[in-house]
Amino acid sequence: MNNEKNGKVGAADAYYIKMTETPVPRLIVTLGIPTMISMLITNIYNMVDTYFVGTLGESQQAATGILFTLQAIIQAVAFMLGQGSGSMVAKALADRNTKEASEYVSTAFFTAIGFGTLFSAAGFLSLEPLLRALGSTETILPYARDYGMWVLISAPVVIASFVLNNNLRYEGKAIYAMVGLVTGGIINILGDYIFVFVLGMGVFGAGLATAISQAISFCILLFFHIKMAQGDIGISHVARRAVIYLTICRIGFPAMIRQGLSSLSNGILNNLTKSYGDAAIAAISVVNRFSAFLMCVGLGIGQGLQPVASYNYQAKKYKRVKQALVFTMAAGFVLIGIISIPSMMFPRQIVSLFQKSEDVLAIGEFALRMASFGVLFLSLSVPVNMLFQSIRKPEISSVLSLLRSGLLMIPTLFITTSLWGLTGIQISQPIADILTGLISIPFILWFLKSTPSSDEVSER
Repeated sequence: MNNEKNGKVGAADAYYIKMTETPVPRLIVTLGIPTMISMLITNIYNMVDTYFVGTLGESQQAATGILFTLQAIIQAVAFMLGQGSGSMVAKALADRNTKEASEYVSTAFFTAIGFGTLFSAAGFLSLEPLLRALGSTETILPYARDYGMWVLISAPVVIASFVLNNNLRYEGKAIYAMVGLVTGGIINILGDYIFVFVLGMGVFGAGLATAISQAISFCILLFFHIKMAQGDIGISHVARRAVIYLTICRIGFPAMIRQGLSSLSNGILNNLTKSYGDAAIAAISVVNRFSAFLMCVGLGIGQGLQPVASYNYQAKKYKRVKQALVFTMAAGFVLIGIISIPSMMFPRQIVSLFQKSEDVLAIGEFALRMASFGVLFLSLSVPVNMLFQSIRKPEISSVLSLLRSGLLMIPTLFITTSLWGLTGIQISQPIADILTGLISIPFILWFLKSTPSSDEVSER
């Protein structure tokens, strides 16, 4: 027992040195690149889903776009539990308190399984009305039902996987989180090929492949967390105090807002788009999937910022937190630009990789070009949003989270659609992205000015 305790203390001390003394750019890159790769692979297999299903027809591809919204709803809860618990685990480890870290991660993990089970049960009881509410037409509905059942079946392991992934990241073990997600992504791609092409199982097969890959990814992440993490997972560590649950939800609430409002705006987008036909829904689905691929670069480097900001802020290393924010914004802009510029120049060719229909190409070409420009502004809005969440200022982070997919996106969508019809739908998200980035600038300047420039407080 003493050896185990000494091992925990030694690991905590080594982690403290790593997080507070490693040069900030190197630390963020070390933590952010594995996360970025994980998100890129995840989005690649989402696009592979889109590709394989796209070979079946417009309605089948549109069905994956409808379910993309349902997946985002599930992920909203997952992000809240994962990032809420992860931030508190980082705080506990900065205080060398592994018992508290175990309490937060265990509480979030078993709560995630409970929420996922509720999602599955509620979804199956009202699947068809739910799919219609998300924008499904009569021609899309049968395919959405086939894919949707697998989304609901896998909900518990998906949410629990997000908790494991985020807590591994916040413990500075992003490389292990990457292995779990990348392995799942590769299995999903192989499963798509076998079930859709070889066995001819259609949309049902694509959903089955995704569910299998998510289950395998969960097992790998759980194994790594048990073996590598300082915080233990076990029923005995689950909190009996309501304040622990409330703290996780409060800190993670901005992440839930980001994902939840994204689901709401996507549902509105699908409903407004369906009056223009299945080709329009399929085109917007392709653009949304590819935009998510572009976004994951900014989100990946931003998630590399989160453990650095959370840990160093608690350790009163304020100068490092400010350096981390500035570096993350600059690196995010460069990396997003490298990927978005080709999609601005060759949008038609990119859309044609997923759907050959001339109607889909005509709609998707302009939409992708606009979306690729808008995501450049995520390099301003994403890092500062994640910063305030990580340093446990959820009120400010919640306000920033409300902007992109809520306070700006939804009104913009209605206004532009009423003025310009389908063109308005194509430009609504880029306009919201640009405005969100510009509004984030005062928050960035305020943090840099109001936060102490030295770490003298930590030396007292």
